[in-house]
Amino acid sequence: MREFLVEITTTVPGGTGRDEVDRRRAAEAVRARELAATGNLARLWRPVGELRSIGIWRASDEEELHAKVLGTLPLRPWMTVSATALQSHPNDPGGSDATP
Repeated sequence: MREFLVEITTTVPGGTGRDEVDRRRAAEAVRARELAATGNLARLWRPVGELRSIGIWRASDEEELHAKVLGTLPLRPWMTVSATALQSHPNDPGGSDATP
């Protein structure tokens, strides 16, 4: 699987009831655990003081990432997503390509 740096901003539409927001957030947590278990969600962070997330996501290609991974998130209709495909860097100290 390829890795992608994904930035997500979620904006709840005005007029959406608290019950709907709570229901979707709970379902989002369940789906995130499922995607982590399948290896599609590797890491996820929230920048301090911001209501967005930055994560390392995996899929075979960008089409699969959007359609079969991110597209399955319950909050997806409320999300703005930016995805950048990543590749190994020869100087990555944690990568298998790093020289001792």
